[in-house]
Amino acid sequence: MQRRYKIRRRDTTEGIVGAVTGTLHLPQTLLLGRYDQNGELRLIARSTPLHPEAARRFTGQLAPAQPGHPCEGVRFTTSWGSRTPLDVILVQPQLVAEIDVDTAQDRGAWRHPARFVRLREDMPPTDVAALAMPAAG
Repeated sequence: MQRRYKIRRRDTTEGIVGAVTGTLHLPQTLLLGRYDQNGELRLIARSTPLHPEAARRFTGQLAPAQPGHPCEGVRFTTSWGSRTPLDVILVQPQLVAEIDVDTAQDRGAWRHPARFVRLREDMPPTDVAALAMPAAG
């Protein structure tokens, strides 16, 4: 009998923190985005729940969103493909997080939650790679 193995590939990448669940002082999860070719911030991933030590790294660094936030009016859901709404707090898109992601994507967004690796204090949001949208077919 021939054995078959499923090997998952994971990569690290960066995303701009655009919203959080929990509180600004102690976020539970991060909602991350990238700017598209038109300068619009698009959701690319939601993190797994943050370890308390990782959540504390954001203390004092998250600022509430100002009017005109790129995600204002966006309806977030609890998971990919879900219709259950998710309560989030929009934040100023000024922090960059390194995340560990798998390869399953849908229209430029990762289908599975991303794992937070670290806060990229050395990288401004303008240095995050632009979102490459698939060509219309």
